Amino acid sequence: LGDSCSSSGYKRNRAITARRQHLKSVMLQIAATEQEKEKSRREAEKQNYLSEHCPPLHIPGSMSEVQELCKQLHAKIDAAEEEKYDMEVRVQKTSKELEDMNQKLFDLRGKFKRPPLRRVRMSADAMLKALLGSKHKVCMDLRANLKQVKKEDTEKERDLRDVGDWRKNIEEKSGMEGRKKMFESES
Repeated sequence: LGDSCSSSGYKRNRAITARRQHLKSVMLQIAATEQEKEKSRREAEKQNYLSEHCPPLHIPGSMSEVQELCKQLHAKIDAAEEEKYDMEVRVQKTSKELEDMNQKLFDLRGKFKRPPLRRVRMSADAMLKALLGSKHKVCMDLRANLKQVKKEDTEKERDLRDVGDWRKNIEEKSGMEGRKKMFESES
């Protein structure tokens, strides 16, 4: 049963793959024909435009006719250059107006380019003063508000304080007087 399931699944996958490849090849054929039609249509439009705007050139035989033809061609070139210059000026003027309008739009919206922010070290007092201005009266010195705690002298600390310099201790305890003091302090 396991072998028959795997073979039927394999056949099904193969059929799906073959179907996909067939559809892909058909789509590619249709795209190629559409591309050819588009190319021929563009070529026909180009030919029509050239036939309308550029009549075929007839070169005359005499010198005076050639000179007249050159004058006509120069006049046409001058007219085309003037039209080109006028269009360039119009484009520049329109782009300038567009930039001005965009600037006015940004001004009206209030959206400006924000400069990159830098990290600034500032105390809490300075930050509150900057945010609140003259309203800022609270001092944020956290250490000033802490309660003062007095240390209570523990016995060890008292002993260490009383002992002081060890050389003096040794001199005091040396001899009979020192031993006497030791016995007196213990009792």
